[in-house]
Amino acid sequence: MTKVEKIIRAAQDIADERPNFFIKKGAGEGDKDTNSFMTELRSRAKQKCGVDFSEKQICGENNLTLDFLIPEEDTIIEVALSLRNPNSEFERDILKAIMAKEQGAHVHNLIFLSKPGAIKRHKQPSSIAMKEWVSKKHRIHVEIHELSDNHTR
Repeated sequence: MTKVEKIIRAAQDIADERPNFFIKKGAGEGDKDTNSFMTELRSRAKQKCGVDFSEKQICGENNLTLDFLIPEEDTIIEVALSLRNPNSEFERDILKAIMAKEQGAHVHNLIFLSKPGAIKRHKQPSSIAMKEWVSKKHRIHVEIHELSDNHTR
């Protein structure tokens, strides 16, 4: 199992342990829930991979951080749980990947981890064009991976 797969599996495990994880909560309560999720994911990812790949500042001197950078897999993982929403961090995270690559990071993959609805939302022409452009111009493959809501089955 790759390190990317281990981190995705850890994220799914945490979501499975939280029955209310997929319920929209709004500002405040939603932010607390996301922060708690991220704290646990960073801890489990470090445990499963044996290395801390989280919170990497490699985009220059601008304080932008990547959620996870797995150098040996040339992959960035951005946890973008609200990617399903009309206004999300999609473009900003693509820009962070480009900036990291321009600073010398070997980045060939950008994986978004999100809640259900993100893939459908980003099948729109603007998102498709953005993914095609970053692939062609910067050789970064963008992929959206949705966490499964296993509580509704």
